[in-house]
Amino acid sequence: MKNSRSSVLIAMLALSIGAAQAQTAEISATVTDEQGVPIADAVVIALAAEGAARPPAKAGERPRGGVVDQVGKEFTPKVTAVLAGTAVTFPNHDDVRHQVYSFAPAKRCELPLYAGVPAEPVVFDKPGVVVLGCNIHDWMIGYIYVSESPYFAKTGKDGKAMIAELAPRTYAVRVWHPRLEVAEETMQKSVDASRPGRVDVAWQLKLKREVKVRRAPGAEGRGRY
Repeated sequence: MKNSRSSVLIAMLALSIGAAQAQTAEISATVTDEQGVPIADAVVIALAAEGAARPPAKAGERPRGGVVDQVGKEFTPKVTAVLAGTAVTFPNHDDVRHQVYSFAPAKRCELPLYAGVPAEPVVFDKPGVVVLGCNIHDWMIGYIYVSESPYFAKTGKDGKAMIAELAPRTYAVRVWHPRLEVAEETMQKSVDASRPGRVDVAWQLKLKREVKVRRAPGAEGRGRY
C-alpha cells in the first residue's frame, strides 16, 4: 500500500514539474560572423523588457561560484560569464607562478604571485566586462563578463547558446564578444517570448582582427616564474 502511494506521489510530482517547465520560455541564440562562420565565446544576455532584471533572491541564496583556470600559461576558459555577486577562484595548474590582475572599472584586483589555488576567491559584484592579465606573462589575456541578469549563456564552437526557464514575457536581448567592433548596446534586440516554448534569435557580428601578444623568448622556462 505504501509503495503504491509513493508511486502516485512521484507521478504527481513529475507531472507538476513537467507542467511548470511547459509554462516557461527559452531563447535559442545563434551568433556568426559576417561570412556565416559560427562564433564561440559570445555572451548572450536577456533582461525583462519592463526592467525586472532578475527575480527576487531567496534568503541566503548566493550565485554559484566560478572558476578561471591557468593551464599552459593561458586563462582557461578565455571567456567566463558570471552573475554579479559571484565569487571566482583562479587555480594555477602550471608549473610556474602567475600574478593575475585587472584594472577594469567593473573590478580592480591583483592576486600576489602564486602557485596552486589562492586562499580567497575574488567576488565580482559590479556588472561589466573585466579584462584579466598576468604581470609575469604578458600574452595571457582573459575576460570575465559580469551580468546584471541571471539569464545569460555563452556560445559554444557551433555559435549557439540557450537561455532556458524564462518567465514568458518580452525580453531585451543583447550579445557581447571580446572582439566586437561596436558597442554592446547596439546589438540589443527585442525578443517576444511571451508564450511558452522556444524562440530563435540570431546575430551576425563584425569582429575586430585578433591581435596576439607574442610569447617572450625563453618564457617557457623562466625558473620559478
